[in-house]
Amino acid sequence: MITRTSRALFIISIIAFCIMIFSMCMNETSEPEVLPKDTLPEQTTAGIKKDIDFQDFAGSSKCQKCHADIYKDHIQTSHFSTSAQALKRNIKGSFKKGENIFTYNPDLYVAMEKRDTGLYQVVYYKGEEKIALQFGLTIGSGTKGQSFMRWQDNKLFQLPLTYYSIAGKWANSPGFPNKVQYERPITARCMECHTTYADIISPAEMEPEEFDRNRIILGVDCEKCHGSGAEHVKFYSENPNEKEGKYITNPSKLTRQQNLDLCALCHGGRLERKAPSFTYAVGDSLSVFFNTNSLNKTGRNYISVDVHGNQYGLMSASKCFLKSNTMTCNSCHDIHRNERGKTELFSTRCQTCHSGEHKKTPQLLTVPESAIKSNCIDCHMALEPSHSIVLNTSGMETPKAAAFRSHFISVYNNETKKFIDSLQGRRQR
Repeated sequence: MITRTSRALFIISIIAFCIMIFSMCMNETSEPEVLPKDTLPEQTTAGIKKDIDFQDFAGSSKCQKCHADIYKDHIQTSHFSTSAQALKRNIKGSFKKGENIFTYNPDLYVAMEKRDTGLYQVVYYKGEEKIALQFGLTIGSGTKGQSFMRWQDNKLFQLPLTYYSIAGKWANSPGFPNKVQYERPITARCMECHTTYADIISPAEMEPEEFDRNRIILGVDCEKCHGSGAEHVKFYSENPNEKEGKYITNPSKLTRQQNLDLCALCHGGRLERKAPSFTYAVGDSLSVFFNTNSLNKTGRNYISVDVHGNQYGLMSASKCFLKSNTMTCNSCHDIHRNERGKTELFSTRCQTCHSGEHKKTPQLLTVPESAIKSNCIDCHMALEPSHSIVLNTSGMETPKAAAFRSHFISVYNNETKKFIDSLQGRRQR
């Protein structure tokens, strides 16, 4: 027979055991664990298979049959050209004599050369060739600059020189010392943001990873934001009169956070992985695959936030974002079109939420309202230097940082003064 006392002791033991287990859970380290693919949760939000493979992709050229206008616009964007085969037509820098050299010192230089077997960055020391490094892939659209990768077996490494488009010159690659370096590995995380898909053929714990060079979809393509589309293309090839979008994801039908996560994958700074690259897909929760704690710890004075790498973090710290229930990256950007530099177009999008707010600002009373409405951007999204894209061209005493629009939307007093002064200067002329 179980006595009242023994029953009480049993219950107390169970409670103590639960407290011990709870305590152990609370004291576990918060270090992210890299999960193998087969332990990841199944995706349900976007209807895309979790174990995505190269054969699941159709390629954007298949999209143009039904979406010709969108395709025509998209191939002009920086997203589309953010990676490509390193063919001469895709490389911005010059191979012409006198324009093809970067000099480290009087004895050491690198020359861009076209040879029978391909295009090379050739290292010379005291006039003698030391090593010829073949161009493999281009990285970057070339609007600000363009870097390059070389193949070594199935691994990728960054080439020593980058083309700095703003200066129109070859430059030492960002972050490289003032000497020839060609052993910086390119990881799958790099490829995750600069390609639509890259097939990793090395073991999960190996880094840098190895890639199947014949199973890479270059550029940030249609399927990066809509999901792999081979099944979609197959279905509509067989059912051309079907109107409902099947076997594909329409980001406009996702939640606000799902849309933000999609952009933050590559515009959210140096996210710490919790899962292998290329396992996140549109519609997923980014926090399942990455440690996203850093995304919201940002602001104008947050020194580690780079204007080049973490646009999402800066935007999410802005009043515009914090006071809105609907604002996403797509509120301002039409990613199907190349809108770079179209200040007036972006300003009209600001006015969908803001209008007539400068009428009581003393320093702007003398400025025509039409001028303000046509350029919100210079005053509220200042050009600021990048911490990571810092380049050194031949003869330059100090490296120069490339400038990017800050996505911390605020009042930049110095930029406002420049804007007003420039308008007054035009009127005086």
